[in-house]
Amino acid sequence: MRIDDTPRRGDVSGMAKTKYLQIRMSPEQKAELERRAARAGEDMSSYVLRRALPPEEERAERILVALRDDESPSFALAELNDLLWSLSPARLGEVTAGIDVTSLEPLWRNYVAAMVEQACSLRDVEAPGWTRRVEPLEEPYFATPLKALRLHLLKSSPVPFKRRNIFVDATIGDRV
Repeated sequence: MRIDDTPRRGDVSGMAKTKYLQIRMSPEQKAELERRAARAGEDMSSYVLRRALPPEEERAERILVALRDDESPSFALAELNDLLWSLSPARLGEVTAGIDVTSLEPLWRNYVAAMVEQACSLRDVEAPGWTRRVEPLEEPYFATPLKALRLHLLKSSPVPFKRRNIFVDATIGDRV
């Protein structure tokens, strides 16, 4: 395999393509990839890249960037909820395995881990290993400042959230 950092022109995806990957394959494998790319209406590079990095993984990465950078994370959390709920069990395992929460502050790191654990639990999919490495919050986090609702949240929060010291009323697939 050879990697070349020479920038390429003509990219319309909106992302600068500055790396080049060359792989070895048989003539039959190359012909098959060319046929599949043509059937998909794509050039071979776009086809292989889309297959290696499907749109759901890219969407998950964009959500995490928004969660890290936005002042109001509620939209990013809602979008993550929608993404997790839309995935088949097999894709749920694949997409969540590649999630990297290390750039998030502890609350959002735990929130994402709890959402992924809950989604996996509801779909009978093993949660990815990274979720077990996220340290729970030291102080409890309640989804509302209203003290009168805290007992309700303590009782109704899903187990993955409780284990992380996060107390919410809605969970994966639910909307408040």
